[in-house]
Parts: sequence; C-alpha cells; structure tokens
Amino acid sequence: MGIALAALVAVGLVLFFASRVERTEPVDPEPISPSVPVVEAGESGEQFGDAGLARLVDDEWVAAASDATGIPERALRAYAGAEIAFRLEGSTCQIDWATLAGIGYVESRHGTLQGGLIDGSGQQVPEIVGIPLDGSGSTASVPDTDGGVLDGDAVWDRAVGPMQFIPSTWDFIGADGNLDGVKDPQHIDDAVLSSTRLLCRVGGDLSDSSSWIEAVWSYNRSVEYNRAVTDATDRYRSAVEGL
Repeated sequence: MGIALAALVAVGLVLFFASRVERTEPVDPEPISPSVPVVEAGESGEQFGDAGLARLVDDEWVAAASDATGIPERALRAYAGAEIAFRLEGSTCQIDWATLAGIGYVESRHGTLQGGLIDGSGQQVPEIVGIPLDGSGSTASVPDTDGGVLDGDAVWDRAVGPMQFIPSTWDFIGADGNLDGVKDPQHIDDAVLSSTRLLCRVGGDLSDSSSWIEAVWSYNRSVEYNRAVTDATDRYRSAVEGL
C-alpha cells in the first residue's frame, strides 16, 4: 500500500479502530477457490462500464443462490456483480461475492436492519445512519468531516448505508456502481463497489488468508468482527456449492 493511500486510510479508518481491543487471534477463512463457488455472469457479455453491477450476473444463478443463502436478490446482485466486475478487469485481488456478503450481513443484515430493505433499484429504504462517533461507550471520537452532508450530523461523523461507511472514508473510496453519475453510500451497488475497492487496496490478494484478514480489518479491527464476517462468509460459500 502506497504512502498516499496509507495516509488516507489513517484519516478515514484508524480513528474508527482506536477503541477496539484484540483479545485473541482472528479466525482464518476457508481458502477462496476461483471455481467454488462459481458466480455465473449473464449471457450478454456486457462489461461493467456498459451495464453496472446488477446486470452482470446471471438471473438464474441469483435466484438459486438467494434461495440457498437467504440473501435478498438485489443485495446478492451487487455482491456477485462486484466480483464479476473485478474479474473482468483482470484484478489480481481474487475477492469473492461471499466476502462482500459476509460484511454486508454483519454491517446491516443486507440492508434489512431495523425493518429496512433494499428496493428494486438498489436504494436503501429507509436510509441507514449509525450512531454518532462521539467517543462514548466503545466508539471512537470522530468529529464531523462533511458538514453533515451524508449523515445529517454536523458535529460527529456517523457510519451510513448498507455497508456502513463513515464520510471521510467515502470521500476517497466512494464509487458509482450503478453508473447513474452519483456516488451514493445508500445505494447497494455504489456501496458494494466501494467496499470491493477498499478491501482490495488494503488486502491485496484475498485468496491468502492473512491478506483476507487484513482486508476485513480495514472495516473494523476487532477479533469479534472478524469472526462474525468469517462465519457468514464461509456459510454463504458452503450454501451455494453445487449450484
């Protein structure tokens, strides 16, 4: 990771990790195989630049995988579409949809936290806005960085959207996953593509377990968090074997 990126990560993330205490070693995920589970691309041959994430994935695969995993189809399209997009771009990151789904589950239950949902267009309804990061309890102290534009709080930053980005992180990693010209952390395609970029920049080759752990720690440097994401990721990978 370059010096400039390290500085950005420090600004956007390290404060968020400051209150976390590691009590034991994190759990290694099951190794990623490029063929198990297989994410099937659609038959049109569209590239990400032509279609956005949601249209990259085979419809039948999405339906079957959603039934097997319990992940809502619209969220699953974003997770799988991000894997396909990076694969089509020739990325060496080897990120898989199940890793993204594992994080999405832990962060917001795939957008269903507190009765919410991700609608057919990919929008989070209602918007997810976390607690103020004001230093109370187990939270870090993160003063406002965006004038409340993303989180409605001009005093403290808050994590927002189904993948729970704080505004300072979104400012440098936010992406447009549905190609509508807007980078919106409350849209599942934008949020998942941004997560993919962050994980790959921090972790490198995620088929290596130590790199995978480091990437997940870019979200939350907590052993409990790592274990929760690992459990969800492995569960999703196992659920679709044979599809």
